[in-house]
Amino acid sequence: MTPLEILQTTFGYKDFRAGQAEIIENILAGQRTLGVMPTGGGKSLTYQIPALLLPGTTIVVSPLISLMQNQVDELLTAGISATMINSALDFETLREREWRMRNGEYKLVYIAPERLEDANFYQLLTETQVALIVIDEVHVLSQWGHDFRPSYLHAVELIDRLPNQPYLMALTATATDRVQADLEARLRIQKKIVTGFARQNLILKIEKGLSEREKQAYILRYLENHSGEVGIIYAGTRKKVDELTEFLQTHNIKSVGYHAGMSDGDRKAAQEAFLYDAVDVIVATNAFGMGINKTNVRYIIHATLPGSVEAYYQEIGRAGRDGLDSEAILLYSPADIRLQRFFIDNGQHDDATYRQHEYQKLQEMTNFAATQMCLPRYIMQYFGEDMEDCGRCSNCTDQREMVDVTEDAQKVLSNIYRMTQTGHQASKTTAVQVLRGKLADKLSWTRFDELPTYGIMEKTTLKKLNSFMDYLIADNYIQMQGEYNSLSLTGLGAQVLKGKQKVTQRQAVTDPAYERLTKAVGGALFEKMREKRLELARAAGNPPYTIFSDQTLMELSVKKPKNLQELLAINGIGAVKADKYGEIFMQIIEEFKE
Repeated sequence: MTPLEILQTTFGYKDFRAGQAEIIENILAGQRTLGVMPTGGGKSLTYQIPALLLPGTTIVVSPLISLMQNQVDELLTAGISATMINSALDFETLREREWRMRNGEYKLVYIAPERLEDANFYQLLTETQVALIVIDEVHVLSQWGHDFRPSYLHAVELIDRLPNQPYLMALTATATDRVQADLEARLRIQKKIVTGFARQNLILKIEKGLSEREKQAYILRYLENHSGEVGIIYAGTRKKVDELTEFLQTHNIKSVGYHAGMSDGDRKAAQEAFLYDAVDVIVATNAFGMGINKTNVRYIIHATLPGSVEAYYQEIGRAGRDGLDSEAILLYSPADIRLQRFFIDNGQHDDATYRQHEYQKLQEMTNFAATQMCLPRYIMQYFGEDMEDCGRCSNCTDQREMVDVTEDAQKVLSNIYRMTQTGHQASKTTAVQVLRGKLADKLSWTRFDELPTYGIMEKTTLKKLNSFMDYLIADNYIQMQGEYNSLSLTGLGAQVLKGKQKVTQRQAVTDPAYERLTKAVGGALFEKMREKRLELARAAGNPPYTIFSDQTLMELSVKKPKNLQELLAINGIGAVKADKYGEIFMQIIEEFKE
């Protein structure tokens, strides 16, 4: 049979997707092949079809058990003999599968890279007719890729020493030009097929500057408006996964949590509940999702900023695998950066150069969150490609007014230029301190406080100035270089400083509801609640603001919650205050409406 015939008869697809046929042809011709295809682009078929055509067994080296199980289940359903061998198996099952593998009963066997280091299993490989070895998620092999795993490097050495020299295929969805070059050298790749990184059916959106409470409220509203649709919510820590899962379940959202701190049984149950549509939503750390081929995921929400553009791109790729329009929403706040830096500082890699590279990737992810250019186009350019503006992402559809911020940009750029002229490195943190006139005592030796730009933006808040600098970096007015991410001007930034180029930025606006809140002061309902707050505070012997702030009362007066769920969505009202004061204030609201 031909590859196309197997595609049609065994897998039920009429035609190959871009790049699939070319990768298969190269492998069948014995060429070491690197395939770079977008998540959901059909990578697994590029080795499953050759596995059915080549005599012997195909070994798939895969980083996660969940990926293995998902793939094996699909193959068995399609009538293809496949199995996985990993540390989760009991002794008898392991020995049985190894015996059947030695006898050539499996067309595909999935293993973890560490399995190759087991002397008994490696001996088994030498005794088995291995036709093809596939290294999946191969970006983890490169220290320049995200999620670097040194165990993969040893795995490659062991593969190269196999006496029968099987064919080799390497696959990934996330590899920059630098990572691709590194992989080609390490694996002695003869053919490389890159099908592009664009996913036309994904609609990217970013919501900026939200507090944790606001993120929860946003997620709840979104899920209520997308009832019955399937989605994944990524949170940065196990604690946040647990908190958000409990929050959603309290509000009757069919959801389940997933993270590495759970028992194997609980993780398996959560994954199966999601895969078998027992729940609509899974809240997870990045431990979940690699290799999960659930085609009807309609949305991905990142409740925490990912650590790199590669990780973000891979995770959003789990939506819309059926080709239908799906959304990827990033809820970004500056606090997320501190969390990711903590992960880098406390990671398993001691190499300073590696950590510095991770900081650079985090900055690139921060730049993505700050940019005002088309979001898919930004990602394409990051991976070395380009495209027309998508016209559908949150930046392309942003109707806010563009304002001229050239004067502020020149202040920032002038400061960076003057700092670099002193011969000292200008980090982002230090540049902000100088602009605000608050240089740390430990940096007094730099004499940055003697620069004419010192304190030139002293009235600009720390949050706003950091955000503005992220924007200037993201849109290529400032570049970060070297081991310590030192700032310097780009050619475009130099043109701005010389007055030959203007800088515009979308006007920052607050939520319309909050704009209305500021005008609610003095309203009759607001005053009635202030009176009640004062009465309750006096009775308790506490200051009035300890019950509810004015801002909370303003929001109550505008949104007029009718039940506990709506009440808990108000800023400043937690479960305890809702239980203690909620009925009192909702009664005032009800009486006022009457």
